[in-house]
Amino acid sequence: MPPTILIVEDTQSLAMMYQSYLLPTGVNTLVANDGATALDIINKIKPDLIVLDVMLPDMNGLDILAQLEPDNFPQVVVLTGHATKEMAIQAIKLGASDFLEKPVEAERFRITINNTLKIKNLKQTVTKYKNIYENGRYFDLIGSSKQMQSVYQVISSAAASKATVFITGESGTGKELCARAVHQASNRADKPFVALNCAAIPKDLIESEIFGHLKGAFTGAIANRLGAAGQADGGTLFLDELCEMDINLQSKLLRFIQTGTYQQVGSEKQVKVDVRFVCATNRNPLAEVEAGRFREDLYYRLHVIPIELPPLRERGRDIIEIAQALFIKIAKEEQHPYKGITDDVKHFLAQYDWPGNVRQLENVIRNILVLNPQEWIDVSMLPALPQSPQKESGNEGLVKEQHTSLPVQEFEELPQVESEVKALWIAEKEYIERVIKICATNIPKAAALLDVSPSTLYRKIKGWEENL
Repeated sequence: MPPTILIVEDTQSLAMMYQSYLLPTGVNTLVANDGATALDIINKIKPDLIVLDVMLPDMNGLDILAQLEPDNFPQVVVLTGHATKEMAIQAIKLGASDFLEKPVEAERFRITINNTLKIKNLKQTVTKYKNIYENGRYFDLIGSSKQMQSVYQVISSAAASKATVFITGESGTGKELCARAVHQASNRADKPFVALNCAAIPKDLIESEIFGHLKGAFTGAIANRLGAAGQADGGTLFLDELCEMDINLQSKLLRFIQTGTYQQVGSEKQVKVDVRFVCATNRNPLAEVEAGRFREDLYYRLHVIPIELPPLRERGRDIIEIAQALFIKIAKEEQHPYKGITDDVKHFLAQYDWPGNVRQLENVIRNILVLNPQEWIDVSMLPALPQSPQKESGNEGLVKEQHTSLPVQEFEELPQVESEVKALWIAEKEYIERVIKICATNIPKAAALLDVSPSTLYRKIKGWEENL
């Protein structure tokens, strides 16, 4: 849609001349001959750019500039035949983008307008993505780590294109949120975003779910159904867990992607739609191709812009940022008087491996808030958590090295006389501290080896500190 430019000029012949200057650019132009009319148009139409004469019959043009809303400020080019240095400085301070002195030539006028519109587009882009650098949020994605910044940059670069985005990552890393961000960052943001989980639909129904069906096409088809492809027309179709799709249906999907047309189940008519594809899987797609479960031609057709979402355990401080956002969100849903989390809780959240990634973190936080009505969350409220198999396998060598680097010392034998008896809490403390040392201060791992919850160890450590 071409931008709209409001020309505020009380001399009708000049206003018409400025309109003629802009005819080759294809923009829409409106004219106001006085300040009151200009303000009315600005409030109703909200033009992209205003060419503003200073000397108007009912007010000074700079007074109009001063009344523009800061949150929805259009680009303004001030135009006057009575220019002074002070007036130019005042106009710029009030938010004007440029200042032209009458009379102005057609080419200079057009260049100024074009440059100002480019500045507007640039400002919109910066505003749209500034949260990436300010607070680590990108639409519904949270995290300021380098890994996530790279993801945001790929999404931003790919947003304007229609190229297919292929998202991979472990279960629970936020692949659907990533797909929604691709949609929201694109020029299709005001069109439908339709998500379809290929693993959650029976194989004999998935074709109907994607392409739709006609009434009577099969048993149970009691009415016409549009299908996800038709619903997403003009927008984005997100196919989650794509590698779960039956290989016989993959050929139809390939044809749909190549031609943009499909047939509803029970119909011979070709339907054409404009759809942007985003796909995701928690499997290795190339391994699925090699195993014969995923078509190689479909893989290369879809694998245009790959995005790999990192697991939560590799995202550092993102864990705390995500947790705090989830605590606020879930506390509001559960009407919980949440105020914050202690440093011990932050330490635990950052140290745990989160094998279920963000999905697991969200479930743990909901568990904590539902079972504990206190305003401040401490480690005693944390539930017992399973040890991550990824961490065990990934750090096997590291753990082994830490074991062998410790001096080999056997624990003292059981006491034989009264003088050798220690207080139970001291003996327990020494044993637990040795296990924690063996685990390289990884409290969740030590807790798993001791068959207790991490919160139990944190409580004991806190108690020891109070006793000393």
